[in-house]
Amino acid sequence: MNTNVWKVDKYVDKLESNPHIVDAAHFLRENEVVALPTETVYGLGGNAENDEAVTKIFAAKGRPSDNPLIIHIADKVQLDRFVKEIPVKADALMDAFWPGPLTIIFNKKEGVLSEKATAGLNTVAVRMPDHPVALALLAACDLPIAAPSANSSGKPSPTTAAHVVDDLNGKIAGVLDAGATGVGVESTVVDCTEEIPVIFRPGGITKEQLETVIGEVRIDPALTNTEGAARPKSPGMKYRHYAPNAPLYLVSGTREFLQHLVEEKRQEGLRVGVLTTEEHTGEFDADVVLACGRRSELESVAAALYDILRRFNQTDVDVIFSEMFPTSGVGLAIMNRLQKAAGNKIIAE
Repeated sequence: MNTNVWKVDKYVDKLESNPHIVDAAHFLRENEVVALPTETVYGLGGNAENDEAVTKIFAAKGRPSDNPLIIHIADKVQLDRFVKEIPVKADALMDAFWPGPLTIIFNKKEGVLSEKATAGLNTVAVRMPDHPVALALLAACDLPIAAPSANSSGKPSPTTAAHVVDDLNGKIAGVLDAGATGVGVESTVVDCTEEIPVIFRPGGITKEQLETVIGEVRIDPALTNTEGAARPKSPGMKYRHYAPNAPLYLVSGTREFLQHLVEEKRQEGLRVGVLTTEEHTGEFDADVVLACGRRSELESVAAALYDILRRFNQTDVDVIFSEMFPTSGVGLAIMNRLQKAAGNKIIAE
């Protein structure tokens, strides 16, 4: 399959009539899959009402079929088509954070969406992306679009169109290239089918932000122990994700301790990489040292994380050691992704 790459300027007016977006919408209506930019990462979109389209998403990614997909919409009105009811707290969250990096889980209506898209669950995860190109495409095709991250399953999520092409060239119909994404980590997923909403995946909207709108929000304990989960209710709950090619270890301890680990591995003849931040790059002597944003500004770490993990794949390191980060605010999402990427391998001082 020839994979088209359509460059689109997200700042122009009347994006819905842009010929590249019209082409991409046509492919979606023909049940092909197209990668689209969002404010978090690039997504791999397909018609959520069609089994054939959803099957193509799983096939392109190599993604396990028991992992549900997030449905993307351009207008809240579209929810009436496939959601049973909108709880009061969900409505408040939509008013506060849509469009934006927040996915809400609802009870679904039966017989509308592909069962493959929801992994046979009686719930559906939905979000409205805060990206003009994504919204224009969703409006142009007038379909609910299932769109997981547009990468090979298990690899770092794509924050540029080039990342998508690296993983999926020849496997999908096309990529809408609107430049680098902003938030860098995927949306927060919150289940609003319970009386007290539950975060199933931390992301661009923090627990603290949610609680300012709706009060108490719980964090699902499966976030820290998911390998035994039989049927994940949200993307990112069960399988190893985001992993670079070389083994990644998180280091709990001082930077001196991390440097000691580097020296041990180099004495074994291995090439060693270090994931740190701009404040500390000069403190490490390793074969490759990459700065992932600024520790004083965790949003910059989140925005750079997947690109840094992919940059390690362009080096010849045999092992990577990473600093750890606070788990307040967006730090919870950063550590969730790093723990997934490392397969929960943590070395403590």
